[in-house]
Amino acid sequence: MSPAATSISEAAIHAVARPFGEDIWIVEGDPVRLLTIPFQTRMTIVRLPGGGLWMHSPVAPTRARQVVISALGELAHVVAPNKLHNLFVGPWLEAHVSARSWAAPGLAKRCPQLRVDHELTDEAPAAWREVIDQVLFRGSVVLEELMFVHKPSRTLIVTDLIQNHDPARENWFWRRIKHRNGILAPKGGVPRDWRLTVRDLEAARRSLARVLEWDFERVILSHGLCIEEGGHDYVARAFDWLSPAGS
Repeated sequence: MSPAATSISEAAIHAVARPFGEDIWIVEGDPVRLLTIPFQTRMTIVRLPGGGLWMHSPVAPTRARQVVISALGELAHVVAPNKLHNLFVGPWLEAHVSARSWAAPGLAKRCPQLRVDHELTDEAPAAWREVIDQVLFRGSVVLEELMFVHKPSRTLIVTDLIQNHDPARENWFWRRIKHRNGILAPKGGVPRDWRLTVRDLEAARRSLARVLEWDFERVILSHGLCIEEGGHDYVARAFDWLSPAGS
C-alpha cells in the first residue's frame, strides 16, 4: 500500500527529486558496484496526464524518497529497462501494491521471483504513449535495453547504453578505467565493452535510427552526468561507430 500523502514543501521535494522539466524529475540513488566497478545511480519519475507516476530504473525506496514520491502523486508504473536494473523494483512494488511492473525482455526468466506484470516491447503501451515513446535497442548478444523519450520535455532517458561518469566522484584508478572504456565525462558515451557485444549491427542501426527520429534536446542518464543541452547531437556522436564507415 502506498504511504499516505504527506504535506511537504516544494523545496523539500526538490531536495530529493530535482525537476528536469515539467512533470519530470530525477532522483539520485546510492552508489552500487557491479563486478567491483562503482556506479552512481539515478532514477527518473514522470507524472502522466492522469496524475499517476511512471518510475524508471528505481533506486532504493528510503523513507525520504517514499515521502517525496507520495507528494508527487500515486505510483502507477515501475519500469525495469534492462536485465540489470531490477534491484529495487520489488521493494517499490511491495510498498505500492497497485503499481504495475514493466520489464525488459528476458528479465522475468532471469529473476523468476520478481513480479513482472508486463513485458516491454518496441511499442509504447496505451498507459503512457501520449507522453512517452520507447524503443528496444537491439543488436547486443548480452544486453538489450529500452530507451524512452519524454515528449513534452524533449528528454531522452537512457540506462546503461550511454554513460558519462563524473571524474570528481572517482579515484585515480576508476577515472583511468572509465576513461579507457569511453564513459568518463565530459567525453562519455557508449561503453566500449558493450560495443563488443553488438553482433547484429543492422539491428542496432535500425534501433538508433528510431531514437534519432525523436525530437529531444536533453538526456537523462542512470550513470553519470546528464546532458542538459545538445543531447540529440551528443547521442548521434556517441553511436557514430555504428555508421558503415565507423564499423
